[in-house]
Amino acid sequence: MLEFAGFLPVLLLVGLAAIQLGLVGYAANQAGSGARAAARAASQGDSGEAAGAAAMDGDLSSSIDVGIGAETTTATVEVQVPTLLPFIGSDWSVTKHATMPNDDTDTDD
Repeated sequence: MLEFAGFLPVLLLVGLAAIQLGLVGYAANQAGSGARAAARAASQGDSGEAAGAAAMDGDLSSSIDVGIGAETTTATVEVQVPTLLPFIGSDWSVTKHATMPNDDTDTDD
């Protein structure tokens, strides 16, 4: 019993670290989804920022930047990773990029 009580804080710390790693993966997944949606919408002439924000969890703090070029549109999304462990800094972020070809609106026959 005494050995388990001494080892319990280590087990809790390992469990919390595993959950924190899952939060990093979740933030990366959300950033990728938001970047793809923003690039797709902006390449079709819609609001990329609105589409990117709609594709992500609204509780995550994020920034969306869309750059429209001559042939492609690139969206960059940065998502702040939520922190669970109190001794880990809260300045973690995940950045994802997505590039989509622009719609061909020129109808030369």
